[in-house]
Amino acid sequence: MCCSGFLKVMMFIFNGGIFLAGACILGVGVWVKVDSSSLLGLLDNVEGTPSGLSQLVNVAYLLIAVGAVLLVIGFLGCCGAVRESRCMLLTFFSIVLIIFLIEVAGAVVLLVFKDVAMDIFDNLGDEVKTSIKKEYGSSDSFTSLWNATMNEFKCCGYKNYTDFDDSTFYNDNGRDLYPVTCCNDTLTACTTDKAHLSRIDGCFTMLLQLIEENAEIIAGVALGIAALEIAAMVVSMVLYTNIGNKA
Repeated sequence: MCCSGFLKVMMFIFNGGIFLAGACILGVGVWVKVDSSSLLGLLDNVEGTPSGLSQLVNVAYLLIAVGAVLLVIGFLGCCGAVRESRCMLLTFFSIVLIIFLIEVAGAVVLLVFKDVAMDIFDNLGDEVKTSIKKEYGSSDSFTSLWNATMNEFKCCGYKNYTDFDDSTFYNDNGRDLYPVTCCNDTLTACTTDKAHLSRIDGCFTMLLQLIEENAEIIAGVALGIAALEIAAMVVSMVLYTNIGNKA
C-alpha cells in the first residue's frame, strides 16, 4: 500500500512537469505563429524548399502539436494516478509507448540512412545559397539574421564565402567585397583575396562540428528521455495492475 502511494505521488509529480512543459511549448508555438517577424519570415524566402523539409516553414504548428500532446499525456498521467482510473492509465501507457517506438524507429533510420540525410541537407544547401544570392543585401531582416548567425558561429555563408557571389551585397560593392566574418581580419574590408586566404568554414560545417562535439551530451539526453519513458510506462502498468487487484 505504501509503495503504491509513493508511485502515485511520483506519477503525479512527473506528469505535472510534463503538463507544464506542454503548456510552455504550446505557448511558444502560438507566439511564433502570431509573430510575423519570426524565423518563419526567413524560411518563407527560401525558394523551392523540398517537400520533405516543408515542416521547417510550419515550425509553429509543430510546436503547437507537441505542446498539445504533452498536455494530454500529463493530464492522463496525473488524473489516472490520482483518480485510480484504469482507462486513463492504459491510454497514458499506450501514448508513451507509441512515442517511444517512434523515437527508436527514428534513431534507427537516422543511423542506417545517414548518407541519405546528408544528401537532403546538401539539396537544402542549394536552395539556401540561392536565397542568399537573392536576399542578402536587399532584405534587412534576412541580412541581419545571417550576420548574427555568422557572428555567433564564426562562420561564412552556408558552405563558404563564394555563396555570396552575385548577391545584392556583392554586386553593390564592386563585386569584390564579402561580409567581414568571411575574413580573419575583421578590422578591414573583406575582399576576395582576403576571403580566399582566410578560408573560413561555412555555417553548415560549423553546425555539423557542433553536433559532433556534443554527440555524447545529445546521446546522454536521448538515453535519459528513453529511461524516463520506460519508467513511466512501468509505473503506469504497476498502478494499473494494483487497481485491477483492488477491484
